[in-house]
Amino acid sequence: MKNLAILISGRGSNMEAILRTVKKKKIPVHPAVVISNKPGAAGLKIAQKLGVKTVTVDSSGLKGGSWEYDKKLVSVLEENNVAPKNGLICLAGFMRIMSPEFIRHYKGRIINIHPAILPAFPGLHSQRQAIEYGVKYSGCTVHFVDEGVDTGPIILQSIVKVKDDDTEESLSKRILKQEHEIYPKAVRLVAEGKIKTSGRKVVLR
Repeated sequence: MKNLAILISGRGSNMEAILRTVKKKKIPVHPAVVISNKPGAAGLKIAQKLGVKTVTVDSSGLKGGSWEYDKKLVSVLEENNVAPKNGLICLAGFMRIMSPEFIRHYKGRIINIHPAILPAFPGLHSQRQAIEYGVKYSGCTVHFVDEGVDTGPIILQSIVKVKDDDTEESLSKRILKQEHEIYPKAVRLVAEGKIKTSGRKVVLR
């Protein structure tokens, strides 16, 4: 059974969706630790209520993509037995770019969710980008993390229709509902060893 770590910066609604699914014994992982880079992040209390250990590794003053910071993360992960061989790391609203060194250390063990149908609209404010571009459909993507920004192999996607009167907020709310559906499913597939990655392609075993 894999040891799961979830990294957050805020409320961590995707973290909550994953942990509640784990609690129902629908994902065969041990929820080892929730880590926040922001002291006082609301998601820490939610994780604690769900019986999961929490740790804060404050990133104040440290640039995104900094190995100096990520070494501290590795130390906390290893203390909680989340290692490359037996660990799985979920980014759930973790507002930092991971360093290349961290990604190489945990290669194939880090997954993320993005509020767009990648490769369209990577980076920040994806919902706003979708509305401004005039697309008819958007959605969300769960993907493995590589050294690019939202460029890793795609595990699952879900489609959301963009309405003519949508705002960034209204579209974001509907996409978030789909995120809460597909992120736990993707974690389960990875935890059960049901997917195989070949280059950029992720296929069900």
